[in-house]
Order: sequence, then C-alpha cells, then structure tokens
Amino acid sequence: MSLCARRLYGAVLLVALTVCPATMAPAATPSSRSSKASIQTASTRARHAPRHRVRRRARRGPPGGVVWARNAFVLDPASGAVLYEKNAGAPAPCASLTKLMTALVFLEQKPDFDRMVEVTPAELEGGGHTQLRRGEQARLGDLLHMSLMCSDNVATRVLVRESGLPPEDFLARMNRKAVELGLARTRFVEFTGLDERNVSTASDIARLLRAAAETETIRGISTTRGYDFRSLSATNRARAHHVSNTNRLLYGRLDIRGGKTGFISQAGYCLATWVRTEQRDMIAVVLGAPTNATRFADVIRLVQHTSTLSIAPSGL
Repeated sequence: MSLCARRLYGAVLLVALTVCPATMAPAATPSSRSSKASIQTASTRARHAPRHRVRRRARRGPPGGVVWARNAFVLDPASGAVLYEKNAGAPAPCASLTKLMTALVFLEQKPDFDRMVEVTPAELEGGGHTQLRRGEQARLGDLLHMSLMCSDNVATRVLVRESGLPPEDFLARMNRKAVELGLARTRFVEFTGLDERNVSTASDIARLLRAAAETETIRGISTTRGYDFRSLSATNRARAHHVSNTNRLLYGRLDIRGGKTGFISQAGYCLATWVRTEQRDMIAVVLGAPTNATRFADVIRLVQHTSTLSIAPSGL
C-alpha cells in the first residue's frame, strides 16, 4: 500500500472511531421522555396557574341588624315610650315567662315564706328537671327562689297548691290580673309555661315584667345570682341545694333590676329583662330566639341600639 493510501485509510479510521461512541450511546426511552415532558409541563402549569385567594365569609348579622328573635320589644318603664319593636303585638307561646304572673298571684295571697311544705308525686309528674324529690319538705320562700331563678316547674306547682286557692281559681286570677294590667293578648291555661297554649306578646310581657319587678320580693329574687338553702328529705335528712340564676346578663356589666328566662320547643328561647343604663331604664323582651346564647346577645344589641334614643312618651 502506498503512503498516500495508508494516510487516507488512517484518516477514515480516525473519523470512524470519533463517530462510533456517539452512535453507540443508548437512545432515550419513551418513559424517560415522558417523565421529562411531565416535569416540564407541571413546572409550566405551576408558574402560570392563577393564584386563588382564600376569602373569609363575612359574618351574617341579624335581620335588620338588631335581633334574631322572632318577636322583640323595648319599653321605657318610666315614660312608657316604645324604644323598639319587632312583631311586638303578635301572640306567641311565652314559656316560663308565665312564672312572673304566677309569682304575682302567689304573693297576693300573703304567704308565710318560712312554712315547710311537702313535694308530692302530683307535682313531680311531667315537671321536667328538678332538684326536688318525692316527700321532700322545703320552705315556701326557698321554692319561690327556685321558681323565679331557675324556672323549676315542680317548685312552681307546689307554690300554687299551697297558695290557699284552688287551682282553677288561681288560674282564673292569673287571667284577670292580665286584664287588669292591660295585657290584651295574654292568656294562661296553666301555671308553669310548659303548655304552648300559654300565649302573650313581647309588648305584653314588657308590661308584665314592669309590674312584677316593681314588687320588691320578685325584683330581689330575680336579680340574685346564686342561692343556697337546706330542705328535709322524705327520711328527715337534711339536703343541701344550690340554685343558679339562668339569666346570664346578671353575670356581666349590665345593671339588671329584674328578669326571667323561658324555653319550650314551641316558644324558642325567651327573655325579659329590666336594664338600667346611664341614659334611662329599659325593659327588653325577646321571644323565639333560636339559641340560648342568642337571646342574651339580642338583648345586649337592643340595649346598645336604644340607649341613646330620645322618643316622646306613648302613653302606655
């Protein structure tokens, strides 16, 4: 082979050795190409994806911005001015607000608060939750505290039984008293408020609380936060009792001069409260609030809403 041929052959061989490694490298598999494409696509989407802001849902206030309760009324007890009303004249079950009238009629009988009386099965039957037991003996004054502070239905029934009036006469007196107080749309069929046929209006209940809270005994008991007493069991053993007031407004900063809570399923949560503010006294009533806490929040909003109002007397 000539020198020229050898040089040509060497050049060809050098080119072949240079190209060979590249051609012998493993080809990219479909899966690897797919993975790379997926990563690139995900990265691209992440860069261009719209940013979603987390929006906080605004807290929904009560209808009209004041109360959730179905019925509401605010009265200035001194002037008779109506400070607020919402369905105030619509009759509705009044639940244990009934006990304000029961207490008024009971006190008219001039009871001896220290007299010991016995709890019988008749009062316990269908009376709901109570601390009292069959055959237990307690003072009338202690039972009145239970009736007005924690709405004890059994205690209330014992008060009526020991009032000196037959039950039908006691009930008739409750309805006559309603007429005397000008409660035109108020009607009672029993003494505790357990029956939904005990009906009243928010405006009538305000007048009822005004009459009740002007009685020193009712005002004093209904504004007591806690009360302790002892009774005698059926076996003559001493029983200790503690009663807490169900009116939560007593535990806050408001100056409360009287009040009563109430609840049955047909009535919803009810509250009548006499509040004293720097500007004026006011009696606030809510009927048919959806929850226990709502009725108290409703009254606070009513106080805030009406405390600065200046309204001419209505002659109520």
